[in-house]
Amino acid sequence: MKTRILIIFLGMLVLASTILLRAAWLQFLPNEKLKNLKNKQFQTVITLPSRRGSVVDQDGRDLAMSVAAFSLYADPKIIQNKKQIARKLSKELNLSFDFVFSRIKDSNRRFSWIQRRINRSKMEKIESWKVRGLSFVEEWTRVYPNENLMSQVLGFLGSEGQGLEGIELFFEETLKGNQKKISVKRDARGRPLVSEGLLFTENPEGHEIQLTIDSELQYQLEAELSKAVSEFQAVGAVGVILDAKTSAIRALASAPTYDANKAHNTSAEIRRNRNVTDFFEPGSVIKPFVVAKGLKDKILQPNTKYFCENGKWKIGQRTIRESDAEHYFGSLTVSEILAYSSNIGTAKMALQMGDQRVRDGLKEFGFGEKTGVDLPGEVKGILHALPWNAHLLATNSFGQGMAATSLQVATAYAALANGGVLRAPYIVQGIRNIETAETQEIELKNGKRVLTESEAEAMRMLLTAVTQKGATGFTARVSGFQVAGKTGTAQKAHTNGRGYKPGAYISSFAGMIPAHKPEYVIYIAIDEPQKNYYASVVAAPVFSRIASFAVRKSGLAPTLLASENYMPQRLPAEKEKSQDLVSSEILSPILNMENKILPDLKDLTLRQVIRKIQGHEVRLKRVGSGKVIETWPPAGQEIQADSTLILYMKED
Repeated sequence: MKTRILIIFLGMLVLASTILLRAAWLQFLPNEKLKNLKNKQFQTVITLPSRRGSVVDQDGRDLAMSVAAFSLYADPKIIQNKKQIARKLSKELNLSFDFVFSRIKDSNRRFSWIQRRINRSKMEKIESWKVRGLSFVEEWTRVYPNENLMSQVLGFLGSEGQGLEGIELFFEETLKGNQKKISVKRDARGRPLVSEGLLFTENPEGHEIQLTIDSELQYQLEAELSKAVSEFQAVGAVGVILDAKTSAIRALASAPTYDANKAHNTSAEIRRNRNVTDFFEPGSVIKPFVVAKGLKDKILQPNTKYFCENGKWKIGQRTIRESDAEHYFGSLTVSEILAYSSNIGTAKMALQMGDQRVRDGLKEFGFGEKTGVDLPGEVKGILHALPWNAHLLATNSFGQGMAATSLQVATAYAALANGGVLRAPYIVQGIRNIETAETQEIELKNGKRVLTESEAEAMRMLLTAVTQKGATGFTARVSGFQVAGKTGTAQKAHTNGRGYKPGAYISSFAGMIPAHKPEYVIYIAIDEPQKNYYASVVAAPVFSRIASFAVRKSGLAPTLLASENYMPQRLPAEKEKSQDLVSSEILSPILNMENKILPDLKDLTLRQVIRKIQGHEVRLKRVGSGKVIETWPPAGQEIQADSTLILYMKED
């Protein structure tokens, strides 16, 4: 009997020990199979984006930012009264009943998203219902505080928080940070274990991107483009403002625009950044680059004359014409060809140079190649391969038959403005690590020299003639500042690539200010204006208003003296009538200058200037009266034959 009891006791002891050892084994030693079963039963892992880095302008103003939002999810297995809950949610969230019910009706499911990124007020209301099986997780939503400002440039996000266009797409990896995974834990009955209905986790944020954009210039540019589209009943418009020295993008706009916060309700046609994705035949704004190549290769000089055939010139079976009867000319110098925008004069220059040289010149200024800007979707335009027949060579010389983006045109003009260096435009100034507060400044890339400084200066001087009275760009003038630039009125090609659309033009103006030492390069193009299509009427005045705002915002001092820029000394009435206080007339058609280097004329009277200049042919023009306070070109620069010396004068 005792033996039997002992055997039973030992057996139970062994069994108990085995159970205890097994329990200890399961409790303290890892078992992947059991761990996976536990995780599957008691928690669900969901992936959420971390807080996306902000995008700010050059002064640190927010252009795109992330704010807290709340995403609603359900555990269908434990939700009671599913139809009633679905009706309440559909009403509160403005969703269809069928959609909501489909998300919660399957009791075998343990996790289902209802709606992502709900604002706080709706979240708090749903929380107040205290429905078991509904919970929230905190994540981030993208907000564009300026709504329409820079929308095509900034881009927008997809439903999963990924960048789809613009800066948001191009710098996706930099902005998004790390993805974060959240474990939604449940108790043994499947109920979510949350703190006050919310789940919070810490995770590294994305980096902040600082742009080169000046928000005030951007706003002004967008406002002026919108005004021009409305005033001239145009299809659209584009505009670029570059820092003349570095090619940093200070403003980049397309019209019409849209609210980036409602991007998914906007057509792709409006959302795209036309400054980099769309190319078109730019027209006469291309002419300066043909002239620049001719000057560089010493084929022509500013005073070289070409017979412009009195407005019509036949090349083979085709006829080249000027824009209208007012521009039918005989012989014109190169300077006058640019000033009056003669197609025939430019075509004759191009034929003298040959197709190889003209194409090389356009390539040197970046046409037919991408600029390399840090924005997505850039196209390279069209520059046909050689050989070119005579007609194609002629039309390419005045910007028809080739195609470019607005950013390409502005970048090429920046090379004329900065002394002859072609630089890639860029829009990101720096990237800031939020965790370490360290900022990585973007290094300015070395440009490619395409002209010498003197050649670039000569081109700027030629382009100032375009904005003089009687020239095509007169309406681009800015009070107190000398403007260099060029108009363009180009026929618009059919979208199918065959011929031109009847009555459709692109009116444009490309220029720089101040002309003697440019700070800004500005390009404006108005697409299919209906009321008038001449650039002098449509695009040049837009340039003038934007350029005027830019130089005054920057605090630049006026470089031209005019009655509105200074208060002249009052003279007796009888003398005031005869005294020319502000004049731009040519006082003497020919003065002689023995030395081609301009001496210092500061503080000299007009009579003293005439005595000091001897020898070479040069035209003299004065602005104001009294003594010289500044000259253009400045002292020490070479004066070319038949050029113009401008004296800026003021009474003591």
